[in-house]
Amino acid sequence: MEMIKDFTDGEHVFTQLLVTAVNKCVTTQGRTYLNITLQDSSGTIAAKKWDVFEGDYDVFVEGNVVSVEGEVLKYQNALQFKIISGMVVPVSSVDVTKFIQQAPEAREELEKELNGYLDSLAEGELKTMTKYLINKFHDAYVIHPAAVRNHHNFCSGLLYHSICMARVAEQICKIYPHLNRDWVVAGALIHDLGKTIELSGALCTKYTVEGNLVGHISIMVAEIRMAAKELGIEGETLTLLEHMILSHHTKPEYGSPVAPMTREALALAMIDDFDAKMNVVDKALENADIGGFTDKIFALDSRGYYVPSYEKKNRE
Repeated sequence: MEMIKDFTDGEHVFTQLLVTAVNKCVTTQGRTYLNITLQDSSGTIAAKKWDVFEGDYDVFVEGNVVSVEGEVLKYQNALQFKIISGMVVPVSSVDVTKFIQQAPEAREELEKELNGYLDSLAEGELKTMTKYLINKFHDAYVIHPAAVRNHHNFCSGLLYHSICMARVAEQICKIYPHLNRDWVVAGALIHDLGKTIELSGALCTKYTVEGNLVGHISIMVAEIRMAAKELGIEGETLTLLEHMILSHHTKPEYGSPVAPMTREALALAMIDDFDAKMNVVDKALENADIGGFTDKIFALDSRGYYVPSYEKKNRE
């Protein structure tokens, strides 16, 4: 099975891919075509099915694994897949991990690091609350993506994003010793736990009903309050933890009802923004040529980013 990352311009391909999005479109001449996103564990590719037959509507359905034949073409500095034909492959007959992009580090190693950070927290209410919440959502926490699209939208993306933030927090707190290291690290580990309820899972990730109507920030604040009641925790620890969750998107227009108003909340929000944006840029750079620009990135004010020659070292 050839992987998307190995596709080359002009290649004729037979392979199996996961359908993650389908849109029925019409050309200026009035012909119907399908605009499709295909995926495997190495990445995604935009695809077109120009000649559409009645049976195609049952084959190219979001969530289906399909055996496809087609041609790889370069269009506007990116590879596209022109689909010639396709048929459904029963999910029970395939290894689904081949169709889900994985975190760049092994989940087992990330979990070991997670446990190390939890053990490193000083004994007290913050550690008790943090461990309780992570244990409650552990099974989903270690496999969920961090987003539907944009940043860390891959299997174990939520865990990877949280661990990367904890690593950054560890270093920043050494440079700025007035920051309370335990609070920033704990915030990094649990700030997005609400996404285990907001998002459906790793395969064809969607927003759940709760995700659309409530959102992960509000979900998590409710979970913190329930945990505090269960653990008999109240007062400043509860209030500060709620504040870090409520403010980690910094502004109302970004989803936070309050702005950060403690040093640790400010540090958490900045680390979250930094890690998310680095992942968005990294993903865009993967598909751009050395010496060229990425496609415009909507999440970064629709700017394209230049790919310098020294980027070659990251691709070797």
